[in-house]
Amino acid sequence: MATSLTSAHSSTSLYSHMVINILSEHQAHTAMRFSRADLYPEPFVSLPHSLTEEGLPVLEGAVGAMSCRLVAASWPLHDLESLTGEGKDGASEWKGEGVASELFIAQVIRVEHAPGSGDGVRPLLYHRRGYVTTCGIESQSDTKPLS
Repeated sequence: MATSLTSAHSSTSLYSHMVINILSEHQAHTAMRFSRADLYPEPFVSLPHSLTEEGLPVLEGAVGAMSCRLVAASWPLHDLESLTGEGKDGASEWKGEGVASELFIAQVIRVEHAPGSGDGVRPLLYHRRGYVTTCGIESQSDTKPLS
């Protein structure tokens, strides 16, 4: 995804649009489809979705989605000194294992309605190498006063 965003941002003077889908607790398999390009090279095939005004996909059953536009080039998170100007001239080269993390800044331009989403659907979260969700929080009226 980082490669696609960087390419789109650098190849045009126009804003690059993207949609961030917030998956529901029942969509762990969908998350896997998008995280494993080696196993799922075309993750949208046979996945129900609608399109935004810009023609970008909003997944059915998601909690919701945010239409965004990329406002700046990515920042390398392995070299935070280059962002503050306290480091060497220019960014340092990534020498660690795996892929270097990058930060992309985007402006939310619209909140999209996800078809098939319902009230009370909780978001899917990725935490400690696994999929989890949130739990409900008791409201003040549901708790007994302390004595």
